[in-house]
Amino acid sequence: MKKWLTIVSLALIVIIFGYGYFRYYFVWGEGVKSGQLNYVVHKGYIFKTYEGKMIQAGIKASPTNSIQSNEFIFSVSDKRLAEALMMAGGKDVDVHYKEYLSPIPWRGYSKYVVDSIIEIK
Repeated sequence: MKKWLTIVSLALIVIIFGYGYFRYYFVWGEGVKSGQLNYVVHKGYIFKTYEGKMIQAGIKASPTNSIQSNEFIFSVSDKRLAEALMMAGGKDVDVHYKEYLSPIPWRGYSKYVVDSIIEIK
C-alpha cells in the first residue's frame, strides 16, 4: 500500500510540474512583428517589468463597430533591450518575439515577450 501511494504521489507531482511548465514556460509560437513603437514603460507593484505597445499598419474592426489600428502589446524581459526600445519610441521597428500560453508576473503582463530587436528604421 505504501509503495502504491508513493508511485501515485510521484506521478501526481510530475503531472503538476509538467502542466506548469507547459502553461507558463513552453514557447507556443515565435515570430517577427513590425510597426511603429508607441511606448515602452517600466511598471508594476511587486514585480517591475517592461511593457510596450507597437502600432502596426492596417486597421481592424472592434466589437463596438468602430475602426481601430492594430496594436501589438508586449513585455520585455531584458533590461538592456528595453532601454534600447525606450530610445526608439516613435520609430518603425522590427522585433522578434516569443508567445507563451500564459503570462507570469516576473516575466511581464503580456503573453508576448520580445527577445531581440531586428531593425530600427
